[in-house]
Amino acid sequence: MWKSRLTILMLALMMALGSATLAGCDNQGPAEEAGENIDDAMDDAGDSMEDAGDEMEDTFSN
Repeated sequence: MWKSRLTILMLALMMALGSATLAGCDNQGPAEEAGENIDDAMDDAGDSMEDAGDEMEDTFSN
């Protein structure tokens, strides 16, 4: 009887700690946000360069 209660208590504690650990992963720090902003800016710059290349190609092909 004592061991089964201890086992249940330990499982409940491990589940609570696991949930708290996973919940902490959702928050982004400032470095991660800055990295995502840089990635977005680079994607936008690449799209702009591709659009400019397409416009130049259209201009010189006519």
